[in-house]
Amino acid sequence: MDEGVDTGPVYFKESLDLDGTALEIYSRAAELTWIMMQKLVEENPSPEPQDGEVVTFSRRLPIESELPQFDSLDKVYDFIRMLDAPGYPHAFINFGNYLITLKDANYDGEDFNAKVSIKLKGDLDE
Repeated sequence: MDEGVDTGPVYFKESLDLDGTALEIYSRAAELTWIMMQKLVEENPSPEPQDGEVVTFSRRLPIESELPQFDSLDKVYDFIRMLDAPGYPHAFINFGNYLITLKDANYDGEDFNAKVSIKLKGDLDE
């Protein structure tokens, strides 16, 4: 660790399956982190400096979760599922006087389902 955010040396790199909901991905990442922490203690590896270009992301704003026009249900599914974790503003659609919120999406390549919540427009806080 050092002063920056995600700027310190690298001890391990592991693959992370990005299938499923954001919460499922976070759960897999937590399990993998625990395994890597145990490995760190047991093996005491030498760290390697990070390489590559620094990329910084800012916190997502609720207005950024409005569902854009996509050319496939795969992309719609990815957009909804990646906003379905605690702390993220859920995907939504503005429709007249209504705000339609989408979450808990499932898609098997043919059938697409999501939990829908409809309320009168107000601010975009969720």
